[in-house]
Amino acid sequence: MAEPLFRVSNLHLSLPDFSRKPLFGAAPRINILKGLSFELPTGEITGIVGESGSGKTTLGRVLVRLLSASSGQVLFNGNDIARLDEEQLKPLRRDLQMIFQDPMSSLNPRHTVGRIVATPMKRYGLPNAEARALEMLERVGLPAAFAKRYPHELSGGQRQRVGIARAVALEPAFILADEIVSGLDVSSQAQVLALLKDLAADMHLTIAFISHDLSVIRSVCSQLIVLDQGLIAEAGSCQAIFDAPQSDATRALIDAIPLPEIDDDWFKRDAASGLPSDRRHV
Repeated sequence: MAEPLFRVSNLHLSLPDFSRKPLFGAAPRINILKGLSFELPTGEITGIVGESGSGKTTLGRVLVRLLSASSGQVLFNGNDIARLDEEQLKPLRRDLQMIFQDPMSSLNPRHTVGRIVATPMKRYGLPNAEARALEMLERVGLPAAFAKRYPHELSGGQRQRVGIARAVALEPAFILADEIVSGLDVSSQAQVLALLKDLAADMHLTIAFISHDLSVIRSVCSQLIVLDQGLIAEAGSCQAIFDAPQSDATRALIDAIPLPEIDDDWFKRDAASGLPSDRRHV
């Protein structure tokens, strides 16, 4: 088996609580992440899930070094990125990419789609950036003609595909996907999730997929980390955790998965068929 892309050990992060800042002196600090230790398997999609305030988005930002850990190790391909300064991080930035929750706010409204996808490749000196941008658009299911469009001319799902194209164009080792389908309708969600799984398999990407929605997590992730108030409630195979959740936090998240809406006619047909009542919850 391949070595894990990330090995995280005893990770702590505290941030200033400015809501309690005194008139004089520094703001007190609040512990967000509390001694986390885990691995992210290479080439797999790992879900990071938890209630609001559990620390999942903060953890994601530590993994791509948008935030620095207070203590502990964050080994990425053997490099402790928690201890590197910005100059030392530069060679690794290309391998640490992010897909944002709101693609509209992360795409420059004054740039065409083609320029948005090509710009990171130009920044890293990759050849034929414009031609490669067209290839990447087609790879995420958008016609090459979309390169001439602007973000406001696209639907939410199309804009998210542009964000994905921009992230994978650099052929990174790792992608952080933070709530990337939460603003999309159900049909667009399914299409974007299927695209992400295909790209992960084709490009051997390691992805951390952050969500509060376990039904989304289950459809795309092979591994799962459940956070609860800055601690790991449980971690392991996604299927195993769904089959036999060990923590109250996980059980609460599973219980929150909505059942499909079923109309009265469905119940009448069900009753007439003689199927057992639990069939109604399938």
